Amino acid sequence: MTDQSDSVRLRQRLSEIIQEHRDLDDVIARLEETAPFDQIQLRRLKKRKLMLKDEMARVENLLLPDIIA
Repeated sequence: MTDQSDSVRLRQRLSEIIQEHRDLDDVIARLEETAPFDQIQLRRLKKRKLMLKDEMARVENLLLPDIIA
C-alpha cells in the first residue's frame, strides 16, 4: 500500500470517527433530556465518546508529519 492510499484511508476513518462522535453527542443530549434516564447507558455512551476522541487524536497524529523543532 502506498503512502497516498494510507493517507486516504486514514482520512476516511477520521471522517467516520468524527461523525460517530457527533452522533453520540446527539444521543447523549436526547437521553439527558428525558427523565428518568438510564445512568448506565449514559455512562457507556460517554465512555464510547471518549474512546472515539482518543482514536481521533491517534489518527490525526498519523496524518500529521513529525516535525522536530
